[in-house]
Amino acid sequence: MSSRFKHVVLLFVSMVIFAPLSFGKPVTYIIDPSHTFPAFEADHMGGLSIWRGKVNSTSGEIVLDKRNKSGTVNVVMEMSSIDFGHDEMNKHAKGDDMFDIEKYPQAMYEGVLINFQDGAPTKIEGELTLHGITKKVDLEIKAFKCRLHPFKLKQVCGADARGNIMRDDFGISYAKMLGFKMDVALRISVEAIKK
Repeated sequence: MSSRFKHVVLLFVSMVIFAPLSFGKPVTYIIDPSHTFPAFEADHMGGLSIWRGKVNSTSGEIVLDKRNKSGTVNVVMEMSSIDFGHDEMNKHAKGDDMFDIEKYPQAMYEGVLINFQDGAPTKIEGELTLHGITKKVDLEIKAFKCRLHPFKLKQVCGADARGNIMRDDFGISYAKMLGFKMDVALRISVEAIKK
């Protein structure tokens, strides 16, 4: 029997034996930055096209209490890592007439997990802090799953949460006078590993 196989068997046996002892306790999951990329879709030129972008550097945590059907989420986004897949747009977006990353280097989403169905949350009531302004932004969870990570041999949870914002509510009104639409689709897909 290989040592790797013995390790997996021992881990499985430990989970079976000790799972009842931890049931009902809140569990903290640390966001995996290599698998978490908040994304967005924004109008270009009043319906001419859609620009899509993502934030390449994130951190934070999720706390999940399945027994009490509750939990929290905290996602910190480093705005210097914003990426439209276009170097000139990236440079412009980081400037003071848009995200102004020198003054506001981070955006943050914080919320509480609600409306649990079959042991999984379906919504987040939360707040987005962007460009130094905090507003209520609720997200709908389209997918939520927890499982044993086959390589890290720890529990991992993943979610796909979606919502919409008006960017001028956050002081980012660039090109509004040119007819650019202000509504932005926000997508936060996250993976987090048990602490």
